[in-house]
Amino acid sequence: MTGQPMVKAEGVHKSYGAAHILRGIDLEVQNGEVFCLVGPSGSGKSTFLRCINHLERVDGGRLSVDGQLVGYREKSGKLYELKDSEVAVQRRDIGMVFQRFNLFPHMTALGNVMEAPIQVKGESKAVARERAERLLDRVGLGDKMGNYPSQLSGGQQQRVAIARALAMEPKLMLFDEPTSALDPELVGDVLDVMRDLAESGMTMIVVTHEMGFAREVGDSLVFMDGGVVVESGNPRDVLGNPQHDRTKAFLSKVL
Repeated sequence: MTGQPMVKAEGVHKSYGAAHILRGIDLEVQNGEVFCLVGPSGSGKSTFLRCINHLERVDGGRLSVDGQLVGYREKSGKLYELKDSEVAVQRRDIGMVFQRFNLFPHMTALGNVMEAPIQVKGESKAVARERAERLLDRVGLGDKMGNYPSQLSGGQQQRVAIARALAMEPKLMLFDEPTSALDPELVGDVLDVMRDLAESGMTMIVVTHEMGFAREVGDSLVFMDGGVVVESGNPRDVLGNPQHDRTKAFLSKVL
C-alpha cells in the first residue's frame, strides 16, 4: 500500500441547520484497504460516506479520492463547487451500495447490472452484457439473471446491487450498512461477496454493525460518535481492547 491514499479527509465538517453532524473528520484510507466505520446511529458514519461521492456537500475541510478533490476545484486557495456533470464523472469511479437496494423494479437482474455502463460509459450492449453475466455469476446469482427484483429475496437484491456497482469498474466501493435491512439468515451471503471483493484487492469503506466481519476482514476500523473519530486502529485491537470509555460503552452493547 504505497503512494497517496485512496481517500483522504482533512477537517471535514457537515451541518444540517443547527445540527453539526461531522465535526472535523481526519482520516486516510489506503489503496486496497478494507476500512470499517462503526458507531451508534446518528454518529455521522453514513453522512461521511455520502460526502465521499458528493451526495452531500461538505461545509468545511476537504475530501479527496485518489488525489483528486471531490466535488470542488481549488483556485487561488479557494474552493469552487464543480458542475453536476463534472461531479458525475468523478462518481463513475466510486461504487456505492445502500441499505435499501434501489434496483430498477422494471428491469431484470441482468438489466440492472448492464444499465449504467451502457448509459453512462456508452458501452455496447454486448460488452455490458458479458460483464454483467460474469458479475452476477461472481455474486452467486448466475441462475437469477432473468428475474426481476420483486422475484428476489432481500439478500439476492443486495447482491445484484453490488454487481451493479462493480459493473462501472470503480476504484473505490462504499457500503452503507449493506446488511442492516436483511433478514439475519440472508446476511451471510452478502458478507461472503464482500469478503471475496476484499480478497481481490478492492478498496472498500464499510459502514457496518457486523463486528465479526469488521474483525475478520477489516484492515482498519474507526469508531465514530457525535460526529468525531473517537478511536481508530486495527479492528482486532479496537474491538478486543478498546482504549476509550465511549468505545467500551458502545461495544459492550453490540458485542
